[in-house]
Amino acid sequence: MTWHEIAERCFQRRYSDFDVTVGVIVGSADAVVVDTRASVAQGVRLRDDLRELGVQNPIVVNTHGHFDHCFGNAAFTGGARWGHASLPAYLAETARPMLAREFPGWAEKVETDLLLAPDRLVTDRAELDLGDRVVELRHFGPGHTDGDVVVWAPDARCAFTGDLIEQSGPPAYGADSFPLEWPATLAALLRTVDGVLVPGHGAPVDQEFAVRQREEIDMVARRVRETHAAGLGVEEALTAGGWPYPVETLREAVRRGHDHLGRRSGSG
Repeated sequence: MTWHEIAERCFQRRYSDFDVTVGVIVGSADAVVVDTRASVAQGVRLRDDLRELGVQNPIVVNTHGHFDHCFGNAAFTGGARWGHASLPAYLAETARPMLAREFPGWAEKVETDLLLAPDRLVTDRAELDLGDRVVELRHFGPGHTDGDVVVWAPDARCAFTGDLIEQSGPPAYGADSFPLEWPATLAALLRTVDGVLVPGHGAPVDQEFAVRQREEIDMVARRVRETHAAGLGVEEALTAGGWPYPVETLREAVRRGHDHLGRRSGSG
């Protein structure tokens, strides 16, 4: 594992634990590290690895609140920590119970780790001045979670997208995902960002890959609506066919989407 410069002074490192990507954007006066790995110990190792780039006390940005992207925050106390406005409550109330359901072994391993929330919050857009370049933090809407933040270096045409885009596997529809809104969020992202796109898991991708994945995610949303309109249950919907991804990866997408549509029709 090493740092790869994927655009001008924009670096990616893929860690084998959870195949998570960490990004770094270096400026003349400061640097941004994008995500901090899955535990405080892993965050400490990341902090050590950043020395290879000459980076100390960076600004931290969390792309979202899932454990593999922000449980290392407590290793970074020298600079500001940025994230979506929903993250403090999520980390305080939801992150550990969700981890215990999905990865109980890891939950036990990190049960005493301090979860340090961002202290600078983004609702829509923020700018970080790194000296000779400006980095934008953009929230385009709900998708993988309700708090996805994209880190965009416009001068290098490089964006770290978190798990809004996936390369190493199908998009991850979890119990806090928004399958019906995800296509519009990606469309908004692609109207703003054009260049190298760095997923939270996997290799960098180009615009063509991202457009194709947005179309697939839109197909998921359409099938969720169609199967709900047909009165199908979750398992019936999954076996009905027409899905762009393996059905075992879509159970939460169908459940979440059907529940949302049910609440919407019930309120009408």
